[in-house]
Amino acid sequence: MAGLWESLQSLWEWSEGFADSPWFYVLIFTIAMIDGFFPVVPGETTVIIGGVSAGAGDLNILLVIAAGALGAMAGDTVSYGIGRFGSTRFPHFFEKRQSSIDKMSRQIRERGGLLLITARFIPGGRTILTLACGATRQPYVDWFSRWDIAAGLIWATYAGGLGYLFGDWLEERENGETIAFAAAFGSALAITGLIEVIRWYRKRSTSAVL
Repeated sequence: MAGLWESLQSLWEWSEGFADSPWFYVLIFTIAMIDGFFPVVPGETTVIIGGVSAGAGDLNILLVIAAGALGAMAGDTVSYGIGRFGSTRFPHFFEKRQSSIDKMSRQIRERGGLLLITARFIPGGRTILTLACGATRQPYVDWFSRWDIAAGLIWATYAGGLGYLFGDWLEERENGETIAFAAAFGSALAITGLIEVIRWYRKRSTSAVL
Protein backbone atom coordinates (compact mmCIF):
# COMPACT_ATOMS: atom_id res chain seq x y z
CA MET A 1 0.00 0.00 0.00
CA ALA A 2 2.85 2.38 0.80
CA GLY A 3 4.24 1.76 -2.69
CA LEU A 4 0.90 2.74 -4.22
CA TRP A 5 0.80 6.07 -2.39
CA GLU A 6 4.41 6.76 -3.35
CA SER A 7 3.61 6.05 -6.99
CA LEU A 8 0.60 8.35 -6.87
CA GLN A 9 2.67 11.10 -5.30
CA SER A 10 5.38 10.70 -7.95
CA LEU A 11 2.80 10.88 -10.75
CA TRP A 12 1.15 13.91 -9.14
CA GLU A 13 4.45 15.79 -8.85
CA TRP A 14 5.66 14.75 -12.31
CA SER A 15 2.46 15.64 -14.16
CA GLU A 16 1.98 18.94 -12.33
CA GLY A 17 5.17 20.11 -14.04
CA PHE A 18 3.45 20.36 -17.43
CA ALA A 19 -0.24 20.20 -16.52
CA ASP A 20 -0.64 23.68 -18.00
CA SER A 21 0.48 22.49 -21.45
CA PRO A 22 -1.99 21.53 -24.23
CA TRP A 23 -0.06 18.26 -24.45
CA PHE A 24 -1.62 17.33 -21.14
CA TYR A 25 -4.88 16.61 -23.00
CA VAL A 26 -2.97 13.93 -24.92
CA LEU A 27 -1.63 12.50 -21.67
CA ILE A 28 -5.13 12.38 -20.17
CA PHE A 29 -6.46 10.55 -23.24
CA THR A 30 -3.53 8.13 -23.35
CA ILE A 31 -3.54 7.15 -19.68
CA ALA A 32 -7.35 6.86 -19.59
CA MET A 33 -7.18 4.59 -22.64
CA ILE A 34 -4.43 2.37 -21.21
CA ASP A 35 -6.30 2.20 -17.91
CA GLY A 36 -9.22 0.63 -19.76
CA PHE A 37 -7.36 -2.57 -20.64
CA PHE A 38 -4.25 -2.43 -18.44
CA PRO A 39 -5.52 -1.22 -15.05
CA VAL A 40 -2.24 -0.40 -13.36
CA VAL A 41 -2.09 3.23 -14.47
CA PRO A 42 -4.09 5.85 -12.51
CA GLY A 43 -6.59 7.12 -15.05
CA GLU A 44 -8.72 8.89 -12.44
CA THR A 45 -5.75 10.69 -10.93
CA THR A 46 -4.66 12.07 -14.30
CA VAL A 47 -8.14 13.42 -15.08
CA ILE A 48 -8.33 14.92 -11.58
CA ILE A 49 -4.99 16.68 -12.15
CA GLY A 50 -6.35 17.99 -15.45
CA GLY A 51 -9.36 19.34 -13.57
CA VAL A 52 -7.07 21.03 -11.04
CA SER A 53 -5.17 22.70 -13.88
CA ALA A 54 -8.45 23.78 -15.51
CA GLY A 55 -9.57 25.30 -12.23
CA ALA A 56 -6.36 27.34 -12.21
CA GLY A 57 -7.15 28.60 -15.71
CA ASP A 58 -4.41 26.67 -17.52
CA LEU A 59 -6.61 24.13 -19.29
CA ASN A 60 -10.22 23.95 -20.50
CA ILE A 61 -12.38 21.76 -18.26
CA LEU A 62 -14.60 20.67 -21.17
CA LEU A 63 -11.56 19.47 -23.11
CA VAL A 64 -10.25 17.71 -19.99
CA ILE A 65 -13.55 15.85 -19.67
CA ALA A 66 -13.64 15.09 -23.40
CA ALA A 67 -10.08 13.73 -23.39
CA GLY A 68 -10.80 11.55 -20.36
CA ALA A 69 -14.10 10.24 -21.72
CA LEU A 70 -12.73 9.49 -25.19
CA GLY A 71 -9.68 7.78 -23.70
CA ALA A 72 -11.86 5.68 -21.41
CA MET A 73 -14.12 4.63 -24.28
CA ALA A 74 -11.13 3.77 -26.47
CA GLY A 75 -9.61 1.64 -23.72
CA ASP A 76 -12.90 -0.13 -23.05
CA THR A 77 -13.22 -0.87 -26.76
CA VAL A 78 -9.73 -2.40 -26.80
CA SER A 79 -10.66 -4.56 -23.80
CA TYR A 80 -13.93 -5.57 -25.49
CA GLY A 81 -11.99 -6.49 -28.63
CA ILE A 82 -9.52 -8.58 -26.64
CA GLY A 83 -12.42 -10.47 -25.10
CA ARG A 84 -14.20 -10.96 -28.40
CA PHE A 85 -11.32 -11.90 -30.66
CA GLY A 86 -8.67 -13.06 -28.23
CA SER A 87 -10.47 -15.92 -26.51
CA THR A 88 -9.51 -18.35 -29.28
CA ARG A 89 -6.00 -16.96 -29.81
CA PHE A 90 -5.02 -16.76 -26.16
CA PRO A 91 -6.98 -19.59 -24.51
CA HIS A 92 -4.62 -19.89 -21.53
CA PHE A 93 -5.16 -16.22 -20.60
CA PHE A 94 -8.94 -16.64 -20.60
CA GLU A 95 -8.92 -20.02 -18.89
CA LYS A 96 -7.21 -18.47 -15.86
CA ARG A 97 -9.93 -15.80 -15.71
CA GLN A 98 -12.90 -17.93 -16.73
CA SER A 99 -14.55 -17.91 -13.30
CA SER A 100 -14.40 -14.10 -13.16
CA ILE A 101 -15.74 -13.83 -16.71
CA ASP A 102 -18.61 -16.24 -15.94
CA LYS A 103 -19.48 -14.24 -12.84
CA MET A 104 -19.49 -10.99 -14.81
CA SER A 105 -21.64 -12.61 -17.51
CA ARG A 106 -24.28 -13.43 -14.92
CA GLN A 107 -24.12 -9.87 -13.62
CA ILE A 108 -24.56 -8.53 -17.17
CA ARG A 109 -27.70 -10.58 -17.66
CA GLU A 110 -29.08 -9.47 -14.30
CA ARG A 111 -28.12 -5.78 -14.23
CA GLY A 112 -27.78 -4.87 -17.90
CA GLY A 113 -26.13 -1.67 -19.09
CA LEU A 114 -26.10 0.03 -15.71
CA LEU A 115 -23.35 -2.37 -14.73
CA LEU A 116 -21.05 -0.71 -17.28
CA ILE A 117 -21.58 2.63 -15.57
CA THR A 118 -20.90 1.39 -12.05
CA ALA A 119 -17.96 -0.77 -13.13
CA ARG A 120 -16.25 2.23 -14.72
CA PHE A 121 -15.64 3.56 -11.22
CA ILE A 122 -13.98 0.34 -10.03
CA PRO A 123 -10.34 -0.11 -11.18
CA GLY A 124 -9.80 -3.64 -12.45
CA GLY A 125 -13.49 -4.49 -12.26
CA ARG A 126 -14.27 -2.49 -15.37
CA THR A 127 -11.56 -4.36 -17.32
CA ILE A 128 -12.93 -7.77 -16.36
CA LEU A 129 -16.43 -6.56 -17.28
CA THR A 130 -15.48 -5.25 -20.72
CA LEU A 131 -13.49 -8.43 -21.40
CA ALA A 132 -16.58 -10.43 -20.42
CA CYS A 133 -18.77 -8.30 -22.70
CA GLY A 134 -16.52 -9.16 -25.63
CA ALA A 135 -16.05 -12.82 -24.70
CA THR A 136 -19.82 -13.34 -24.42
CA ARG A 137 -20.47 -11.49 -27.71
CA GLN A 138 -22.60 -8.69 -26.30
CA PRO A 139 -23.77 -6.47 -29.21
CA TYR A 140 -21.18 -3.72 -29.64
CA VAL A 141 -23.12 -1.05 -31.57
CA ASP A 142 -26.62 -1.61 -30.21
CA TRP A 143 -25.67 -2.15 -26.58
CA PHE A 144 -22.02 -1.90 -25.45
CA SER A 145 -21.01 1.34 -27.16
CA ARG A 146 -24.13 3.22 -26.05
CA TRP A 147 -23.73 2.36 -22.39
CA ASP A 148 -19.98 2.85 -22.57
CA ILE A 149 -20.39 6.39 -23.89
CA ALA A 150 -22.60 7.20 -20.91
CA ALA A 151 -20.15 5.52 -18.52
CA GLY A 152 -17.15 7.36 -19.95
CA LEU A 153 -18.83 10.76 -19.81
CA ILE A 154 -20.08 10.29 -16.25
CA TRP A 155 -16.67 9.04 -15.08
CA ALA A 156 -14.67 11.82 -16.74
CA THR A 157 -17.10 14.52 -15.60
CA TYR A 158 -16.86 13.29 -12.04
CA ALA A 159 -13.05 13.02 -11.97
CA GLY A 160 -12.47 16.28 -13.83
CA GLY A 161 -15.09 18.08 -11.75
CA LEU A 162 -13.49 16.87 -8.54
CA GLY A 163 -10.20 18.48 -9.50
CA TYR A 164 -11.85 21.58 -10.94
CA LEU A 165 -13.95 22.34 -7.87
CA PHE A 166 -11.53 21.29 -5.14
CA GLY A 167 -8.17 21.80 -6.85
CA ASP A 168 -6.98 24.66 -4.64
CA TRP A 169 -7.86 22.75 -1.50
CA LEU A 170 -6.09 19.59 -2.74
CA GLU A 171 -2.93 21.47 -3.72
CA GLU A 172 -2.72 23.04 -0.27
CA ARG A 173 -2.71 19.62 1.38
CA GLU A 174 0.54 17.72 1.85
CA ASN A 175 -1.04 14.47 0.62
CA GLY A 176 -3.40 15.96 -1.94
CA GLU A 177 -2.86 13.14 -4.44
CA THR A 178 -3.76 10.54 -1.80
CA ILE A 179 -6.88 12.45 -0.81
CA ALA A 180 -7.94 12.72 -4.46
CA PHE A 181 -7.48 9.00 -5.02
CA ALA A 182 -9.31 8.11 -1.80
CA ALA A 183 -12.18 10.46 -2.71
CA ALA A 184 -12.47 8.93 -6.18
CA PHE A 185 -12.45 5.37 -4.85
CA GLY A 186 -14.80 6.17 -1.97
CA SER A 187 -17.25 7.90 -4.29
CA ALA A 188 -17.10 4.92 -6.64
CA LEU A 189 -18.14 2.63 -3.80
CA ALA A 190 -20.89 5.03 -2.75
CA ILE A 191 -22.27 5.32 -6.29
CA THR A 192 -22.18 1.55 -6.71
CA GLY A 193 -23.94 1.07 -3.38
CA LEU A 194 -26.62 3.64 -4.22
CA ILE A 195 -27.38 2.03 -7.57
CA GLU A 196 -27.57 -1.39 -5.92
CA VAL A 197 -30.04 -0.07 -3.33
CA ILE A 198 -32.20 1.46 -6.08
CA ARG A 199 -32.05 -1.75 -8.11
CA TRP A 200 -32.99 -3.83 -5.05
CA TYR A 201 -35.90 -1.51 -4.23
CA ARG A 202 -37.23 -1.59 -7.80
CA LYS A 203 -36.93 -5.37 -7.91
CA ARG A 204 -38.75 -5.67 -4.60
CA SER A 205 -41.50 -3.29 -5.77
CA THR A 206 -41.96 -5.26 -9.00
CA SER A 207 -42.20 -8.52 -7.05
CA ALA A 208 -44.79 -7.00 -4.71
CA VAL A 209 -46.97 -5.90 -7.67
CA LEU A 210 -46.81 -9.34 -9.21
